[in-house]
Amino acid sequence: MDPTRLPVLEEIEELVAFLPKLYADGFKPIRRWSGGEQVKDGSFTMPWPDYDEVVIEFFRAAGKDCWCDYAYHPEEAGRMLKDEEFVKTSSLPQIKTMLTYCVRGERFCDGHWAAMIERGHIRRLLDRLAEIGAQFSVT
Repeated sequence: MDPTRLPVLEEIEELVAFLPKLYADGFKPIRRWSGGEQVKDGSFTMPWPDYDEVVIEFFRAAGKDCWCDYAYHPEEAGRMLKDEEFVKTSSLPQIKTMLTYCVRGERFCDGHWAAMIERGHIRRLLDRLAEIGAQFSVT
C-alpha cells in the first residue's frame, strides 16, 4: 500500500458510475432507521440507518486504499468540502482528503453518509472526478 498513490482512470470511473444511481429521482440513501427502542433491561438502543445497498457499495469503493488520505485532518477536510467553488477546481489529492472525510464520518455520526449525499457533497465530488477523468482520456 502506497499512501501517496493517486487513483487511476479505472478507479475514478468506478466512483463516477455511482452518480446516476445516488442521484436518481426519488432515491433515498436510507431505507429506514432501526433501533431506538427500549430493550428488556430498560436501556435504549441508539438508532442506526439501514442504508440502501447502492450507498454501501459506493462507500465501500470510496473507502479503498487509493482514495484514503491517511494524514487528513477532519476539520480541514470538512471546510474544503463545504466550499463549493473549491471543490470545482480541486485536485485528486484534495478529493482523496474530502472523500476520506465522507467515508470515515459514519464511524462518529450515524447518518453521515446520507447527509453527504443529500447535501450534494458527493455529487460535487463525483462531478469533479468526471471532469478529471475526461482529462485523463484526452491526454
